[in-house]
Amino acid sequence: MKCSKCGDTAVINMRQHRLRLCAPHFVEWFEVMTQRTIERYGMFSSDDRVLVAVSGGKDSLALWDVLLRLGHQAEGLYIGLGIDEDIGYSTKSLEMCHKFVAEHQPEAVLKVVDVGEDYDQTIPDLAHTRRRGRGKPCAVCGLVKRHVMNRVARDNSFAAIATGHNLDDEVAVLMQNTLHWQSGYLARQAPVLRERDGLARKVKPFVRFYERETAAYALIQGIDYIYDECPFAKGATTSLYKELLNQLELTSPGAKQQFYLSFLRARDGGQVVFAQGERAELHPCQRCGQPTTAGDLCAFCRLWE
Repeated sequence: MKCSKCGDTAVINMRQHRLRLCAPHFVEWFEVMTQRTIERYGMFSSDDRVLVAVSGGKDSLALWDVLLRLGHQAEGLYIGLGIDEDIGYSTKSLEMCHKFVAEHQPEAVLKVVDVGEDYDQTIPDLAHTRRRGRGKPCAVCGLVKRHVMNRVARDNSFAAIATGHNLDDEVAVLMQNTLHWQSGYLARQAPVLRERDGLARKVKPFVRFYERETAAYALIQGIDYIYDECPFAKGATTSLYKELLNQLELTSPGAKQQFYLSFLRARDGGQVVFAQGERAELHPCQRCGQPTTAGDLCAFCRLWE
C-alpha cells in the first residue's frame, strides 16, 4: 500500500477519503484538518487561551499535542476523580499526562484538580452516598467534571474548553439521541457550544476524525497513553452503538461521516426537529457563583448538602 502523495509506504488507509498516507504526510494532513475544523466552526483564534481537558487517553493527549504544534496557547487540565477499582485508573491516567509533558511538550502547563483533596470525596464516594446516579458514578462524574472545567476556565480567563471527542464518539451519541428522539439533546449537540451567562465556550476540534485516526496520530508521534477505559464505562450503551456503527462502516465506508455531517446541515438549517426553543434562564449559584437554572444552589453544590 503506497502513500497517495509520495508513493512511499502508507501507514493508514482512510477509505472514507480514498486516501492512503505515509507517516509524515499523515501527520501533516492531521494538523491541517484540525486547524481547518477550528476555523470552519469558529472555535477559537490563535490569540485565545484554550483549556484542554486531558484524561491520559489517546484523544485528549493527541489534541493537546496538535494544538501546541499548531501554535495555539493550550494548557492542559487533568481532573483527578479518585477512581481505583483495583487498577489504579486515576493514578495511571495522571501519570500518562505528566509523561506526555515530559517527553513531548516540556514547556506545556498542566493544571491538576484532585476532587478527593479539594472536596473531601472522590467520585465513587459521591456515587455511593448521594441519590444522584443511584450508585452509578457516571452521572455524578459528568456533573463534577463540567463544574470543575467551567470553574477553571472562568477563573483563569480561558476563551474555550477543548475536549477530545472524535467522530465515533459523536455519532454514537447522535444515534442514541435519534433513536430515543431526544430533541433537546439533539439541539445542543454541536462542534461548538457558545459561551453564555457564565458558561464557558466548549469546542471539539476532533469531530471530523475517526477514532482510528486519532489513535494513528498518537502512535506515529510516540505518545504513550492509558489503554484501559474507565472501569465504570463498561457496558455503556454508547459502546453498543459504536459496535453497530463500525459494522455499518465496514460495508459502507464514510457512513459515520455522512450521518454526522448530514445531521449538522439539518441542525444548522434550522429544521423544526432541532429547534432550540427558549433557553432556560440562568442565574448565579449563591454558594459557588456558577450559573444554574433552578433554586439557590446549583446541582454541583447540592451534591454536598
